[in-house]
Amino acid sequence: MSVLTLRPWLGAALAASAVALTTGFTAQQLADYRPGDEKLGGDTTVYETGRNAFSLPAANMHTDRQTQFFVGNSFFKKAWVEAPSSTTARDGLGPHFIARSCGACHALDGRGAPPAFDHQLQAEQPMALLFRLSVAGKPEPVYGGQFNNDAIPGVKPEGKVHISYRELPGRFADGEAYSLRAPSYALTELGYGPMHAKVEVSPRIAPQVIGLGLLEAIREQDILAIAQQQKTGPDGVSGRPNYVHDAYAGKKLLGRFGWKANVATVAHQSAGAFLGDIGITSPKFPREECMPAQTDCLRAPSGGQPEIPASKMDAVIFYSRTLAVPAQRNADSEQVRRGQWLFNQARCTSCHVANYTTGVLAGVPEVSKQRIRPYTDLLLHDMGEGLADHRPDGLADGREWKTPPLWGIGLFSDVNEHTYYLHDGRARNLTEAILWHGGEAEAAKQRFVQFNKADRDALLSFLNSL
Repeated sequence: MSVLTLRPWLGAALAASAVALTTGFTAQQLADYRPGDEKLGGDTTVYETGRNAFSLPAANMHTDRQTQFFVGNSFFKKAWVEAPSSTTARDGLGPHFIARSCGACHALDGRGAPPAFDHQLQAEQPMALLFRLSVAGKPEPVYGGQFNNDAIPGVKPEGKVHISYRELPGRFADGEAYSLRAPSYALTELGYGPMHAKVEVSPRIAPQVIGLGLLEAIREQDILAIAQQQKTGPDGVSGRPNYVHDAYAGKKLLGRFGWKANVATVAHQSAGAFLGDIGITSPKFPREECMPAQTDCLRAPSGGQPEIPASKMDAVIFYSRTLAVPAQRNADSEQVRRGQWLFNQARCTSCHVANYTTGVLAGVPEVSKQRIRPYTDLLLHDMGEGLADHRPDGLADGREWKTPPLWGIGLFSDVNEHTYYLHDGRARNLTEAILWHGGEAEAAKQRFVQFNKADRDALLSFLNSL
């Protein structure tokens, strides 16, 4: 048992020295630890692992506010049905859709996975992996802004998705072999004829939905200050903000959500996903996304105008803003602290910025004025040709992606029983996720490649503790 586990009241410097005596690491080779550092979500943090680690309300939520949370939970997780139905509170599914509920993609409020493969053959159609479509920044003229591979009876699905992978072998500096899998995507069995010859397609996996309100509460000035600081860094890291139209504010705001920071608020993200993914209209998104050529979609029955009223949509938004962030595990252990030190040495923190104090998010005191550690800058970065989708999104170009927050990534196997990472789930583990980094992250990736196995394992221990 480590010294830190036996004597948690020791100061950080004393504890680091004590650990160094037994491991050979110096105090300078271990990240500092102070009691409470494990609270990644500030006072919202819950000490939970297992299947429900992402599904709890903020720990600082008063009981009189939990009714709204659980109403939102119900409409987030329960399935919608096609109209007309006796279940009038939940009818209006489709006409086109990819899932019947938010929880179908964000299972247990966690992360989606690409479809399973059986003996190298795709065993099912993707659900938690969707595909954005555009032509010169506008929706594809026949299929719209998103490819939906499911539909209600009497309406044709837009088609099917075919996925294949090829292996890309490589070696670390110490000779250990690895292999990355590069995906290829094809949209087949198109229901409404051919797509535009210049269609741009981008795959997007459903991310974990913890801590969204905390990210929304980070002050814009703090994000922009990070962008300014990065311009003077040594590795060519130079993030930039995305600015996008927000349906609730009625104006352009700083993008924070989505794989390209193409959504500014949890409210817009929630209502937009109801329409795009489930086909459910709401006050801010009142029209079905049926394109002119999709006459069967245009004739389909509606579940009401709108299909989810403002009160229920507001409950889902509140729920999504106040899902708790689980605490870091083993934050005081020498292996995790060594890995955190190496993470810093590799300068991964140039983009995966750890520390913020949130501002005030109106109506959500739980996430306001919290010291948090999300490990993101919410900025766009050129991630290299290997990850490029060649599809612009707002101000983001075809090689840029937003730095995703890292909180919760070590719990995917507990919550969702998989370890698929990156924007399309191509990485089968955290090692592969790091090795796909390029562009502005190339220098940090190369430092990881040069680490010996013990150091790589330590860095991975840190990431898995988050």
